[in-house]
Amino acid sequence: MAWAGVTRFVLGPPPEAPAAFELRYFELEPGGYSSLEKHRHIHFIVVLRGRGKALVGTQVFELKPFDLVYVPPETPHRWVNDGPEPFGFLCPVDAERDRPEPLSGAEWEALRANPITAPYVF
Repeated sequence: MAWAGVTRFVLGPPPEAPAAFELRYFELEPGGYSSLEKHRHIHFIVVLRGRGKALVGTQVFELKPFDLVYVPPETPHRWVNDGPEPFGFLCPVDAERDRPEPLSGAEWEALRANPITAPYVF
């Protein structure tokens, strides 16, 4: 579950709100990428800065500011910055959530065998 060039900032919740959620901002430097992982909670991200790619299941999405990406539970996913500028996005999550899980051998092999996802499986 390797990653490189990723910075995470926790932006909330505000003090008067229930501590049921966290608002996080992730920024990937050029060449940066997140771990390839899955978990029981969902992701719903909002791109704010730069351009990047999201591997979500068997698809890869090209992203730019104000694009939205939904990642269902138990779906392999990875964020990649293959551009020349920082790539940043907001990610709201439950404050109490499950930990990321590694992919099974069969999931790795399926993603490696898919020509769409293979370039993002490293």
